[in-house]
Amino acid sequence: MRLSRQSGVFMHVTSVPGPHGIGDLGDGARAFVDFLADAEQSMWQFCPLGPTEPAMANSPYQSTSSFAGNPLLIDLTDLVDRGWLTDDDLEPVPEFDPHAVDYERVGEYKRSRLRTAFDRFEAEATEDDRAAFDAFREREAGWLEDYALFAALKDEFRRAWIDWPTELKTRDPGALADARAEYADEIRYREFVQFCFDEQWSALADYADEKGVTLVGDLPIYVALDSADVWAAPEAFDLTESNEPAVVAGVPPNPDDSGQRWGNPLYDWETLREDGYGWWLDRLRRLFDLVDVTRIDHFKGFDEFWAIDADSDDPGDGEWRDAPGHDFFETVERELGDLPFIVEDLGFLDPSLVDLRDRFAFPGMRVPQYADWCREGDMYQPMHYPENSVAYTSTHDTDTFVGYYRDLDDRTRDCLHYNIGADGSEIHWSIIDAVWNSASVLAFTTTQDLLGLDSHARFNTPGTQTGNWEWRVTREGLDGAVADRLADLTDLHIRN
Repeated sequence: MRLSRQSGVFMHVTSVPGPHGIGDLGDGARAFVDFLADAEQSMWQFCPLGPTEPAMANSPYQSTSSFAGNPLLIDLTDLVDRGWLTDDDLEPVPEFDPHAVDYERVGEYKRSRLRTAFDRFEAEATEDDRAAFDAFREREAGWLEDYALFAALKDEFRRAWIDWPTELKTRDPGALADARAEYADEIRYREFVQFCFDEQWSALADYADEKGVTLVGDLPIYVALDSADVWAAPEAFDLTESNEPAVVAGVPPNPDDSGQRWGNPLYDWETLREDGYGWWLDRLRRLFDLVDVTRIDHFKGFDEFWAIDADSDDPGDGEWRDAPGHDFFETVERELGDLPFIVEDLGFLDPSLVDLRDRFAFPGMRVPQYADWCREGDMYQPMHYPENSVAYTSTHDTDTFVGYYRDLDDRTRDCLHYNIGADGSEIHWSIIDAVWNSASVLAFTTTQDLLGLDSHARFNTPGTQTGNWEWRVTREGLDGAVADRLADLTDLHIRN
């Protein structure tokens, strides 16, 4: 799909303003859409929207479902407006930090209120609301039934599904039928929560559309082992007879590091190919029901992937295996049309990946923090970005640009100044200007970079387990003067 020259801002939904300790799908999200519109930005990019877990460090890239929405993003005030909660039900509201998410406290507060909303819905919902709920359950049954059962069983056993009783772990039909009967109320509650998310997301998407803002989602290539995805569709993954991973994902060692063992289960691409990639097509249909454009995380995995023996903790105990990239995307194009993808190709620009990316004209990513500023012609310097690329000042996995800049040595800093024509006095605006001025068809900054924040506002540090995914902006941070300045830059560089 051909993209036009545009720009936007990355900020995950958890980071928008809101009264209940975390960004949600209510007024704070609409305030951010308004900010984007005032700043003449046409795109809002965010992380995956699935449920997160403390056991997986609350990472949106290690979700318990690729299809479900995160219950913590549900706007409780909307449930008051719909009559499923009262103002008294929301009290007392803890004194949440407006600048950071405390996932444990937010989870305790919101989950109890969602239970109350479900009970009142069951007792008092109108016929129209019940009809809408039933229609949602029927429309999304393909993933919803298994996800709701998975969530109910996970709450019951309080451990990963690979440690459940064997008959449930291996999906014995009789055991599943018994569980659906035994946990029917709990299953219905989980379906209700997803109904609330779906309704609120649809309303927010409509609001963004009215304001001329395109929603840019994120597609992690791999899913978490402890997810409804793997439990419900074991045939799609490379598992043993007991439904445990045979090999897991990661990256091999290189001269600069010892590699990484991510631990995600890998796909059984041959079985998926024989099935016409049905599981993937369902996943993409659901994703594009929610967003307009999506970024593919770790695009390299569609070309070839590093398979590590599941019994080994050593990233070096693996091998490269081929993935069906061309056949896969040809099937997606044939079945779903020419979908608008952005691909994360950072660090993996070997000929086979470039061939796959360019065969489908997917724009790759360019991030100035990866530049060698003192090397002439470096591909990550903004003046060298190709048109079919997406330029970022920072990403969710990098430091803020101010934080990155402060850690540079004097020589590198001087080279950066020379290359982008800056003196360092407002380095965040200088890099936004350089990225906006690049040939890249799309340009993104982060809210943190717009505000000139240093490393304390970094959203995620890969390889660490604490302090991530927490940063939030306040309503005061969505400053009109900042929006006006970004609008001026956007007009100057013709990104409308």
